[in-house]
Amino acid sequence: MYHHVDGYLNFLVVEKGLSLNTLEAYSRDLNRYVEFVEQAGIKDIREISSDNVISFLGNLKGGGLATSSTNRSLAAIRGFYRYLLTENIIDENPVASIELAKVWMHLPDTLGREEMAVLLRQPGTETPLAMRDTAMLELLYATGIRVSELVSLVMSNINWQASYLIVVGKGNKERIVPIGRTAFDCLNRYVEDSRRRLSRGKSVNIIFLNRSGTGLTRQGFWKIVKKYVKKAGLRKEVYPHTFRHSFATHLLEGGADLRSVQVMLGHTDISTTQIYTHVTRERLKEIHRKYHPRG
Repeated sequence: MYHHVDGYLNFLVVEKGLSLNTLEAYSRDLNRYVEFVEQAGIKDIREISSDNVISFLGNLKGGGLATSSTNRSLAAIRGFYRYLLTENIIDENPVASIELAKVWMHLPDTLGREEMAVLLRQPGTETPLAMRDTAMLELLYATGIRVSELVSLVMSNINWQASYLIVVGKGNKERIVPIGRTAFDCLNRYVEDSRRRLSRGKSVNIIFLNRSGTGLTRQGFWKIVKKYVKKAGLRKEVYPHTFRHSFATHLLEGGADLRSVQVMLGHTDISTTQIYTHVTRERLKEIHRKYHPRG
């Protein structure tokens, strides 16, 4: 059965253009699924029933896997069976009647405007690395791009005349995101001064470089964030994705429309963006409780 999984993953690469991270997640989920059904004594993929799929999902849940992760596994299996039907490998779909488990919406962690301002002040501009870090943090907050998108930026992704980024997101889909005056100035100073020194005379297309003159990794950037969170004295848990959440929340709090925020974040489905309206409503409730005499 594993060769069917490989065929499906190749299909996703060629036909769907899914990101490497998504493909790796699907590969883990589907190989774990095949391993489970084979241990149950099933060798032919056409013999798998809906009861087998439900048993697999129950096994995941019983092993402490989060509901969201269980749902992702089911989504991977659904896509797999759609592929098998299209290729005439199976005649019936055993997951057709299985519903996704309800996932309670967890509100993302965000920083307030003042907390974000304190954090953005931490790197400074005294050294090439400090100037780089300031540019990265400002750009991340100004655009809401993902960390993977940030560290992958190349010089051609910047339109210096119009002050916007051309971001290549999930599924190799491009989107245009305005940079904003403050982030643009920081980025320009970094490119004109610090980046030249960090590149050590090498011809490098990646924008944000490490001490060796090569591109940063996501893990490297995560260490940078942790350093400045500690320096800022913030007690909240702050992750690189917190910048993206804060970007969307602050835009909506300022009156931006949901559709525009969706486009800038690169969400295919607006329902993904709607979680941030829940964040702003929760914050309004908090303000009301704090300041209203009957709150």
